[in-house]
Amino acid sequence: MDTNVNTDRIERSLVINAPRERVWRALSNAETFGTWFGANLKGQTFAPGQRARGQITICGHEDAVFDVVVERIEPQDLFSYRWHPYAVDPAVDYAKEEPTLVTFTLKDAPGNGTLLTVVESGFDNVPPHRRLEAFRMNNRGWEAQMNNIARHVGA
Repeated sequence: MDTNVNTDRIERSLVINAPRERVWRALSNAETFGTWFGANLKGQTFAPGQRARGQITICGHEDAVFDVVVERIEPQDLFSYRWHPYAVDPAVDYAKEEPTLVTFTLKDAPGNGTLLTVVESGFDNVPPHRRLEAFRMNNRGWEAQMNNIARHVGA
């Protein structure tokens, strides 16, 4: 058994060929976030302690809902929220579960680029019957979402 495998957190980093301010806008503006993430967040804003909620717009996942509570906003440095990972079954009440924490951090990178890192932590608190699937799906999902934001800000 590999004891170095961390099942509590997912971490992805990517250098994006765009200025930090542009990457920050794509993260911190709820409507723009929804555009690249695949959620309808029209008319909403991100603010600490506030909930943002909208239908997922990704083909095949339209019955799922993007539902987060914003934790912290530190302009051009950090944006974080809590949510229930892979909460896709409309028959399940995920509110009884402890949410994971998603944290985006931005740092300057060479050539006016931005190093964007996302960390989702707290999977060890997801109920055992859902933990592995939620981890696996979000592990794959963050790979895709990092590419989505890079494409969005590079356009």
